[in-house]
Amino acid sequence: MSTDASPVSAASPVSAVSAIAAQDWERWRERRTVTVSAPYGPLSLTGTHWLADHPEGQLPDIPGVWRADENADEVVLTAADGDGLTADGRPLAGEIRLTADSGPFEESRIAAGGRRLVVLRREGLWAVRAFDPESAARRAFRGIEATPYDRDWTLPGRFRPYDTSRTVRVENADGRERGLGLGGEIAFTVDGTEHTLQVAIEPDGSLWAVFADTTSGNGSYRFRFLRPAAPAADGTVTVDFNRSLLPPCAFADHFICPFPPPGNTLPIAVPAGERDLLPG
Repeated sequence: MSTDASPVSAASPVSAVSAIAAQDWERWRERRTVTVSAPYGPLSLTGTHWLADHPEGQLPDIPGVWRADENADEVVLTAADGDGLTADGRPLAGEIRLTADSGPFEESRIAAGGRRLVVLRREGLWAVRAFDPESAARRAFRGIEATPYDRDWTLPGRFRPYDTSRTVRVENADGRERGLGLGGEIAFTVDGTEHTLQVAIEPDGSLWAVFADTTSGNGSYRFRFLRPAAPAADGTVTVDFNRSLLPPCAFADHFICPFPPPGNTLPIAVPAGERDLLPG
């Protein structure tokens, strides 16, 4: 009896998993575009005003008088009837005391017409951010340039926590130097060579890295963010560069994103993830 037979074709398990991962990545990209282009997303930021730079309390193009009360650890906003400010959806006239907004930008307590005014505190300094759905950047947005999904850039890694958290001083996008807290490092291998990135630990246990590579400023934005999920109990973690993110300052100049800390500029090209904004 002849043993010749045509083999039955079937997708390999690896191919099937890769296809599912690619579909999940496409959905992630769609959600990311929706988030970025939302009325009060990062494209709508039109100003970050530090109160210390305006001791008289008058902020550029923002109604009211804003002063920091360091004794009470609050910001005091004084509004007149004609300022057009609202607090918690109600017209504001007189004085109100504010703490830093911690929720989504659109839920900030203070609004001026369609704009949201968000109170910010960093390293003991107070600022007010203005988010305007009619910003020029939001109107000009055409999308995010990203490399198609590549399973080779979804890498197994290991999280190595530090014995104690560390703070390093790094330059920020606004030209000022600020502290960046770091809780450990993730290690991963590319082409047989181990690389590491220092990471912060978020309140939910997930990780956050600010990194650059040899494409930064030459094919991709000058630096990017990476947000791996919380490591497993044994320290294993997935390092998925397909989900490398443009930092907020790529969408609006008024964000104060930290630059990569020393050691977080990889000596290799990472041709994966978000690259830059699509040209208008």
